[in-house]
Amino acid sequence: MRFDFVPSGESTIGVEWELALVDTETLDLVPRAQDVLDAVDDPKSGPIRREYLTNMVELVTGVHHRVDGAMDDLRGSLERVRGILGPGTRLLAAGAHPVDRAADSEPFDFWRYNVVKERNAYWGRQMAIFGTHIHVGIDHRDKALPITYGLARFSPYFIALSASSPYWEGEDSGYASQRTMIFQQLPTNGLPYPMDSWEEFEHYASELEDAGMISAPNEIRWDVRPSTFGTVENRVLDSVPTFAELGGLTALTQCLAEYMSRELDDGRAIARLPVWFMKENKWRAARYGLDTDVITPRVGQKLRPMREGIYDWLNRLEGISAELGCADELRFVAELMEHGPSYLRQRTTGDPAAALRQLVDSTGADRPPELPFSA
Repeated sequence: MRFDFVPSGESTIGVEWELALVDTETLDLVPRAQDVLDAVDDPKSGPIRREYLTNMVELVTGVHHRVDGAMDDLRGSLERVRGILGPGTRLLAAGAHPVDRAADSEPFDFWRYNVVKERNAYWGRQMAIFGTHIHVGIDHRDKALPITYGLARFSPYFIALSASSPYWEGEDSGYASQRTMIFQQLPTNGLPYPMDSWEEFEHYASELEDAGMISAPNEIRWDVRPSTFGTVENRVLDSVPTFAELGGLTALTQCLAEYMSRELDDGRAIARLPVWFMKENKWRAARYGLDTDVITPRVGQKLRPMREGIYDWLNRLEGISAELGCADELRFVAELMEHGPSYLRQRTTGDPAAALRQLVDSTGADRPPELPFSA
């Protein structure tokens, strides 16, 4: 399977934000996505798009150089969707609905979605989950795979900071991100494999195609994956409710990718971690959120508190964030650690129904609600 990687502007960004539709009175998921899609010009490739389920839509930005521009783009699309839906429907940004049964959600009747539902049987019926995807432009094909694997090493940071699905079908799952555990059940999902060249990736895709596992490159659903649009796509995040969280996570993705691009330009290799340790880190982040140790490639310090590691990288990326115009957004990541990502905010409400109300009320807000404690 051959496909071209067309380089794009270095460290340009695009964001995809998946939102659930809920009834204003009951807060149950409702299959009203078609109402939105019928009212927009291009529901396949425009800024407001169809996604897997009939009770969700996806908002997609254009290409931006700055995080604040991407956030303004999303705000415009959000207001457009709200105007179409009217007062009877609200939007929910979270990794999963805290209460509804996943199997009650229906996918759209589309051949690719039908394959996911049929092939994955029970797990295909559990895919009532919602994520955030962040694309970063890569200026040369040879950087795509090293940066893909490099960003994947930071998956536990992104999972913990975005985790917003502690409740599942009315119960506390015990995980900060239940979405992470559900999504990885699909056979081409999960962490990327360490590859160095585009030819190696094409060979991998060809083998999957020959084995009947995929029919197109975008069916490789790695947590972080290269795109033929000239980007690396960070797909590991839960959907998050507020623009401050979206902006902070986008800034962190953009700055890390730019840091790695500069390392490659200077002839230095990007630090790697064996895939078996990356899998453990991913699980720890999904289970415990920020309150865990992660395995690092650092000599002499194999285990490190996740919060300590994130603070260290925020300091290291400070100069890059100033150059890219996202210093304020990156600084919010430290504030998010102090006051708690969504999974902690939800648990302070005491039960799934109250968490659901908190999520709906905060979706599309500028900032998360304040917590009565420091996380």
